[in-house]
Amino acid sequence: MKLKIEKLKASHPHQELVSAVGWNAFNELYSCSDDQTVCRWDMNGDAGGKVCDIDGYVTDMQWFPGASKSTVAGNDVFAASCSDGTFKVVSRGGRVEKSVEAHRGAAISVRWNADGTALATVGEDGALKVWGRNGMLRSTLEQRDAAVYCLAWGPDGDQVLFGSGKELFIKPVNPGSKTLRWKAHDGVVLRCDWSALNSTVISGGEDCRYKVWDCYGRLLYQSAPHDHVITAVTWNPGGEFFAVGTFNALFLCDKTGWACSKAKLDTGSVLNIAWTADGTQLAGAGGNGSVCFGSLVDHTLEWDKISATLTEGTRVKVRDIMSESIEDLDFRDRVVKMSLGFGFLVVVTSTQVCVYKETNWATPCMFDVKEVVTLVLQCRTCFLLVHGGGCQLYGYEGRQICAPKFAGMRPELITEQSAALSPDTLALIDRSTSKVVRFLDTAAGKAVGDEVTHALEVTDVRLSQTGSTPDRKLVFIDRNRDLFITPVLKAASYKLATMVDSVQWNDTTDMLAAMIDQRLVVWYYPNVVYVDRDLLPVTKHVKDGGFGKAPQLTYFNGARCTVRRIDGALISASVSAHVPLLYQHVLSNQWDRAIRLCRFVRDDALWACLAAMAVAAKDLNTADIAYAAIEEVEKVQFINAIKKVPTEEGRSAELCLFRRRPEEAEAILLQAGLVFRAIETNLRLFNWDRALELAVQHKTHVDTVIYFRNIYLAQASRVETNPRFTQYAQSVQVDEEQILTKVEQEKEKEAKRPGARRLK
Repeated sequence: MKLKIEKLKASHPHQELVSAVGWNAFNELYSCSDDQTVCRWDMNGDAGGKVCDIDGYVTDMQWFPGASKSTVAGNDVFAASCSDGTFKVVSRGGRVEKSVEAHRGAAISVRWNADGTALATVGEDGALKVWGRNGMLRSTLEQRDAAVYCLAWGPDGDQVLFGSGKELFIKPVNPGSKTLRWKAHDGVVLRCDWSALNSTVISGGEDCRYKVWDCYGRLLYQSAPHDHVITAVTWNPGGEFFAVGTFNALFLCDKTGWACSKAKLDTGSVLNIAWTADGTQLAGAGGNGSVCFGSLVDHTLEWDKISATLTEGTRVKVRDIMSESIEDLDFRDRVVKMSLGFGFLVVVTSTQVCVYKETNWATPCMFDVKEVVTLVLQCRTCFLLVHGGGCQLYGYEGRQICAPKFAGMRPELITEQSAALSPDTLALIDRSTSKVVRFLDTAAGKAVGDEVTHALEVTDVRLSQTGSTPDRKLVFIDRNRDLFITPVLKAASYKLATMVDSVQWNDTTDMLAAMIDQRLVVWYYPNVVYVDRDLLPVTKHVKDGGFGKAPQLTYFNGARCTVRRIDGALISASVSAHVPLLYQHVLSNQWDRAIRLCRFVRDDALWACLAAMAVAAKDLNTADIAYAAIEEVEKVQFINAIKKVPTEEGRSAELCLFRRRPEEAEAILLQAGLVFRAIETNLRLFNWDRALELAVQHKTHVDTVIYFRNIYLAQASRVETNPRFTQYAQSVQVDEEQILTKVEQEKEKEAKRPGARRLK
């Protein structure tokens, strides 16, 4: 990704420094200057003339949030703070609708909250004040001894970030709540911003550094000292990038902090930066009276053998690495979003969505969009479009499938980390608490499965891409950077790892990759957690590769994955190529070929994967061979015992016991009418109370339960202390010979059931 700066015009309308800039819903840029004028610019950087004169020297400005071209009258306004201590509300036409005395000394910065119901200002008097939409003072949140130079609202509008002196503060709006403060810079903090999408804070100061923080004040990134003071920092609306301004330079930085592009300017200090609503262009306010315009280009996506690069604002170059063919795709409007995966390229412009198939770049499927798209997510069968008004699922033929939603959903806060898509399920973090993950059906958009409720805030979710709905798995990372896995239909979370930076499912198999403590860790078959947990360490592959601090997984397909280091460098890493081949054989029910592959490779990890896959598919013969290959003698014996069970239901129940699911095993047996086997299963598990409960409920084998309980107590040299067993022992006659006869009769009865047969 690079920042392309448009060539500065030879002449510009301002005679003094430009202190603030801002884009409105019509993609017009308004600039405020010390010559006390407000000017209008178009997206090409051409000046549209003076809008109005303003009484005062503007220090900061911001347009009313959420406004669109169809906005209601009165909302198409911007707020401007002035050096005389006032803030003004000015209409698009240049009429000053309101002027409010706000501070003693200069009002330095002004910001609307997300829904435009409140306005916050800070000034030289050290005060942080919140105002209503009508200009009435609501509260003075904070009073500092030093001037406050910057502020930003928190993602939920209940906190305000501001900088005073060398410190940053997070002040809750509700009175009585504790203020978070920390030393941020070695010089005065001049600029700060808080992303609503990734909850990350950026700041810049007189120490010539910019820094990235989490919302708890923990340092995530610190730049090297620059030659000049940092005068502007602003998040991109999508939360993936931010821009940093200094003297005669503009930097485009990834959200992790590394600078991916530097543009040299001739504007003097860049005092203010503003992004368009779609995040494709920015403008900077120059200290010499000029305004610079920049756009994002050279954004490259890769999937399998295809790469797509945004070379200009309206052109995408597609390259097929295998055939060495190149296609240039031109669009009428500027490209806002791109997504490449599963054989399809989805390109979103400001007015249209174009869907290309990798085998046909000439005739895309096209349909119109009315709002700015903020996110595109793909899976094998469909893709998700997210915008401020909601989200829709589309098939690759362009047909809308559904519009998923739930009560309290905030589509403007949905990001690539808070949403995950698979062919049958959409997972979304509920941003009202951030501790709940909801599942929605992709066919109808309605709730499916059990929602996952976690003890801590969930920061990242990912869904597996292969298999059917019962096989679907979710992995998520919480605030402590712990990684958990859970089935979608029936939540049962299990912690896989700690200190996790990023996680990614494989596109074509169920392999899972994660960056853990600067190492690449791959679980060849993560479902082993719910099949045979003892095999989890055997099926895990750990690889060191100089990935550095905080690496991010960007791609995992087949046996190759791509990791982006914190400095932006891309590193390719590979895993065993035999694992995807094993998945192919198993999915095709070619168990003989899978066994031959494992015998050829002679890798315990591959044998362990095959053993777990065979148990999950109820192929006992393959499981027997695989467990024998890794010398799991006791499990081989158990599987051979399962083969001797005559009924299919009985074998399924025994496999559930093998997978540590006793409740499911009991349910299978009771549904099949195998009451005695259900009782016997509980006796083998020493679940005496449940065994007695089943016997009493079905009025059978109560004496059998008492008999085996007495044997257990005698062997353990203990006396009966359970009152229920004492009660039934007094009322039930226990005849050993009769009990053993009944047990044999039950076994013969089960063996004579229709379809009963023992496996060889």
